Amino acid sequence: MKQAIKAHIKSGHISLLGLIPLIFLGIFYFYPLVKIFQTSFMQNGLWETEKLKTIVSDSYYAETLWFTFWQALVSTFLTLILALPGAYVFARYKFIGKKILQSVTAVPFVMPTVVVAAAFQAFLGTNGLVNTLVMEFMGMHEPLIRINHTIWFIFIAHVFYNYTVVFRIVGGFWAGLEQNLVEAAQMSGANNWQIFRKITLPLLTPAIITAGLLVFIFCFSSFGVILILGGPRFATIEVEIYRQTINFFNLPVAAALSIIQIIFTFALIWVYSWLQRKATIAVNSDYHGKIGKPVKSVKDKIIVTTNICLILLFIGGPLFALLLGSFTTENGFSLIFYTTMLQNTSQSVFFVPPVKGIFFSLGFAFVTMISAVILGLFAALFLARGKKLITSVLDPVFMLPLSTSAVTLGFGFILALDRPPLNLRTSILIIPLAHTLVAFPFVVRSILPALRSIPKNLREAAALLGASRWNVWKSVDLPITGRALLVGAIFAFTISLGEFGATAFVARPHTPTMPLAIYRFLSQPGAINYGQAMAMSSLLMLVTVAGFLFLEKFGLPGQREF
Repeated sequence: MKQAIKAHIKSGHISLLGLIPLIFLGIFYFYPLVKIFQTSFMQNGLWETEKLKTIVSDSYYAETLWFTFWQALVSTFLTLILALPGAYVFARYKFIGKKILQSVTAVPFVMPTVVVAAAFQAFLGTNGLVNTLVMEFMGMHEPLIRINHTIWFIFIAHVFYNYTVVFRIVGGFWAGLEQNLVEAAQMSGANNWQIFRKITLPLLTPAIITAGLLVFIFCFSSFGVILILGGPRFATIEVEIYRQTINFFNLPVAAALSIIQIIFTFALIWVYSWLQRKATIAVNSDYHGKIGKPVKSVKDKIIVTTNICLILLFIGGPLFALLLGSFTTENGFSLIFYTTMLQNTSQSVFFVPPVKGIFFSLGFAFVTMISAVILGLFAALFLARGKKLITSVLDPVFMLPLSTSAVTLGFGFILALDRPPLNLRTSILIIPLAHTLVAFPFVVRSILPALRSIPKNLREAAALLGASRWNVWKSVDLPITGRALLVGAIFAFTISLGEFGATAFVARPHTPTMPLAIYRFLSQPGAINYGQAMAMSSLLMLVTVAGFLFLEKFGLPGQREF
């Protein structure tokens, strides 16, 4: 009886932990979505579907929906084709500099999309690094590569941005496959192709589909890349929501587009959660880092060297071009783009120095980090220790903000948070609240594997020795989960620094963030504006790179953050 009472009390504590993040999601996620739904279908208290019918019947919106789908599909296919060889090499070979290169591949994903767009303009744009070098070397007067505002520019940027998703998910599972299965097949006389086709590929398939689905979700909700690199010719649902709201103030149409996107991405995230659970069956984390053959044969050297060169060129090239562009002027190397960020070159009384965007971004990121870690820890504790039936339902619920576009979230904030007691539209708190919503799922995914890895007998042994619940947490849980908490904190901090979609809606002109400042620079003509965009992007890139290198150092062995 006493044990039953203790179990009931413990269950109550766990339920309370899960209730706190649910309340947060209810207020700042589900309530804004309900307001979007009402704006789409309710006019003067009556059910109205005209806007939805307009979107379905209007050829312009139909083309936007179709473009959103097929560009995401092609981007996903290209990402898989280019990233799978790299995943194989890093899963199966040992070589010098492997960990550093793994960190380099992850840099684009933690960078803001506006910085990704700026990096590719600096690398492959009309006046980019590649065209400049080719023109000088070949004596040409016109740029050789002309892909500005083309679909290929979008595809390349999407692959660059999402490469690490496939690389880390599939590579992580590949490295964790039990080697005794392969050895048994070899002893039975199977050749390498038969082993791959009958053993490796079936085990990897759930991981490949999971990674591809996640890439598709990110490309489907692409915003910054399409807005900057695509120009006015291309628009995804995400970009069209932004244009209908900001440019035309056509809230009903924007809301109807948001509903379509939400329904589609909700379905995708549920499939993703199911596949992720299925994929974990194929992996044994004890094998991480224990397998991998040295590079000896000529064939091995060609395979490894080719992949390393592709990574350095494709991932490192845009990053180097971005940094180089921030120091390069018509007169050579200069710091003018950095120093002019402190000056009011337009002489406007409404001017906010771009350098203030750095301080605003750091402040918002710090608040976001604290709030996202607290909420993410509560959610992860609930998912790790709650009843299986309930946690299996709430696990994908906690992931829903990841599947919902940041633009839709920002739009929902505008509609919902405009009346007391939630009149936050003019409050500075609305920005870290939006950032917390975006960062929260990443924190949960960082902490949850560590909590699930703690053996129950450790807690039970500590309790039998008379340790209180707090002492059990401090002595058992915290030493094991401390690094995961740090990883979640870094994730939240870097995500907040680079968040652009929701911030474009909720930020006020006097509180710009670094991504907003970059977008404003890129939207204005002139060498100074372009150079300042490169300088601001470089600063943001360096901060996010430092954060991720810190994350890589303290992350759990074998853990994947998706």
